[in-house]
Amino acid sequence: MSAYDDRPWLGLYGDSPADVQPEHTDALTMFRAGVSADPTGDAVRYFDGVLTRRELDEQSDALASALLAHGFVRGDRLAVYLQNVPQFLVCMVGTWKAGGVMVSINPMSRTRELSYLLEDSGAKVLVSLETLYDDVARDVVPDTGVELVLTTSELEHQTRNDERLFSGITRQRHEGTTDLAGLIAQHRGQVPPPVELAADDVAFLTYTSGTTGVPKGAMNTHRNVVFTAQLYRDWARFRAGGSVFGVAPLFHITGLIGHIAVSFLAPLPLVLAYRFEPQVVLDALLEHRPTCTIGAITALNALLGSPQFTKDHFSSFTSVYSGGAAISPTAERRFLEATGTQVHNAYGLTETTSPMTLTPFGSPSPVDPTSGALSVGVPVPSTIVRIQGEDGTDLPLGEVGEIVADGPQVVAGYWGKPDETAANLPGGALKSGDVGFMNPEGWIFIVNRKKDMINASGYKVWPREVEDVLAEHPAVRESAVVGVPDEKRGETVKAFVSVKPGTSVTPEELIAHCKERMAAYKYPRQVEVIDELPKTVTGKILRRELRG
Repeated sequence: MSAYDDRPWLGLYGDSPADVQPEHTDALTMFRAGVSADPTGDAVRYFDGVLTRRELDEQSDALASALLAHGFVRGDRLAVYLQNVPQFLVCMVGTWKAGGVMVSINPMSRTRELSYLLEDSGAKVLVSLETLYDDVARDVVPDTGVELVLTTSELEHQTRNDERLFSGITRQRHEGTTDLAGLIAQHRGQVPPPVELAADDVAFLTYTSGTTGVPKGAMNTHRNVVFTAQLYRDWARFRAGGSVFGVAPLFHITGLIGHIAVSFLAPLPLVLAYRFEPQVVLDALLEHRPTCTIGAITALNALLGSPQFTKDHFSSFTSVYSGGAAISPTAERRFLEATGTQVHNAYGLTETTSPMTLTPFGSPSPVDPTSGALSVGVPVPSTIVRIQGEDGTDLPLGEVGEIVADGPQVVAGYWGKPDETAANLPGGALKSGDVGFMNPEGWIFIVNRKKDMINASGYKVWPREVEDVLAEHPAVRESAVVGVPDEKRGETVKAFVSVKPGTSVTPEELIAHCKERMAAYKYPRQVEVIDELPKTVTGKILRRELRG
């Protein structure tokens, strides 16, 4: 027994139970319960278009029937190559009704990446936006095991055709593909045979970003999905009676769980706006008045930085959570000042089916007085989070080590990769690759990822701490700190910084700012001011591109 087995964080739970039992065994049963509870309610709001729960149920029935008619069998994979459009939900549910596994693909994937994901997953069916098929998938599909290509358009399910997003986009038909809407219409009214999905069946494959090698397909099971959906509903207060705004991309684990799955469970309408464009999003917030969301702080900051932003844009929100990218105490404070709404911290990975920790609703995360880091919350119910040393043993509370999670949200493994599963999920617990510590009350603080640590003259420098100090400068919008080769120190600290509109700052001023606030070995010796930091579509900063 160690201190982590005693779960010191339970004292922060208030009235919440220490353990929770999911209300549903699988995500399809969860979806159907939502339809029964509110059949005429909105499932999706997309600009001026609406898809009700009954319509989503009927369309997914038709799609499942069509898939079965084309030889799709239990366990087959259907890959979704879409932006945030209503068809994403139709495909997800339709795949489950046919007994299959959905493969979630980043719409920013290009030829090489798409080819790898289709081959690795063994996808039998691909559903692609017409524009993405024309640009990318057309050249990839012939060399994969894909037998059926369904194409669809971002113009469907709405009539507004916002020029800021859809300028120049027209409907297209491609030889060798089938129109998704036409296929659904052809099978309208058909109901697929009942399918029994078990808790341990894979609901979808979500691919890791590949920062430490080739992407790996995390096998998110139905057990994982129904458990984490319930966490968002109950712990993050994504409650029925409001609506959730899809600020995160749906292909990402945050979108899959914190948007779609919880909208099925609550049930809640899901508001979508195709892709993240700040002014379009701000307009959607005023039009639809959503009550809850979770997204990367980089996306939230982009909204605050828009010239059109006002406090009224967030006046309808009762719950805002952020995950996927680190939040500094300065960013948390600025969001509260700008919106009047507390942004709550969340932390999880693809392999934990979104959250392993959440900040209890209604309370701000504490700041560690030593590192200046903002806590990412406490372990969620039924979950044990440990801090372990290099040898895999538990470290005392307060000591820095690798964050390891064990609970119902941890995936079964990586698709077709038993060696990686054994290495990263020993005994079913996830070795996160993130470095942090837990204080005596049970709050978790992340220092950085293992591979990001900088060794300057033998001293360890964690980029996160330097970035938090840079965030305190009034001109700094975003920053990323990396280690670069140095003849004298072996490695030294370099910062890449983007500044807020209408401001300016010199590298020398930023170095001086940090030097006044940090130990001599920590402050950046080099600063480069750039227009934009490279990011993934989910808002994570790509340090590897900055290292060169």
